[in-house]
Amino acid sequence: MAGDRGRTDQAMEELYHACYRRLVAQVYAFTSDLTEAQDVVQEAFARAIARPRGLADVDNPEAWLRTVAVNVVRRRWRRRKLLDTIMLRDRPVAQTVEPAPGPERTDLRHALATLPAGFREVVVLHYYADLPVDEIATLLGVPAGTVKSRLSRARAALAGQLDGYRTEVTRARS
Repeated sequence: MAGDRGRTDQAMEELYHACYRRLVAQVYAFTSDLTEAQDVVQEAFARAIARPRGLADVDNPEAWLRTVAVNVVRRRWRRRKLLDTIMLRDRPVAQTVEPAPGPERTDLRHALATLPAGFREVVVLHYYADLPVDEIATLLGVPAGTVKSRLSRARAALAGQLDGYRTEVTRARS
């Protein structure tokens, strides 16, 4: 039994090293807060470790961790929304410590932040996590058509918001 636990621990450590940074980047695209993204991914790994057999019975451990992380983010958003309503105040803007991104990344991050949560989720999962529509549908528990519709609407909204940026880049290159 102790040998099984050692193999499970080693497998979990290898999984951590293989996908931690990728998962943090994906969650960061949702939260725009590096510290929160790291906390969410740590919580997902803690839940995996707490399972009796770890992730030995899971076909795709990274997908399982991503699903848990997305659910943690959603739960935190609901909790914040409820607290904001109860306290009748806006939540403070989270401070992140990172190198300053280029203006195009900042514009995209701001544009993503203005999207409704459902649109932002599918954009992040499709373009940042490189998940296909069917996998996103399964992850979010919605039909594939809903994912396609949200992606289409999100792209249209982002195109409208980033159109000014595209015009500026075109002028600068001319």
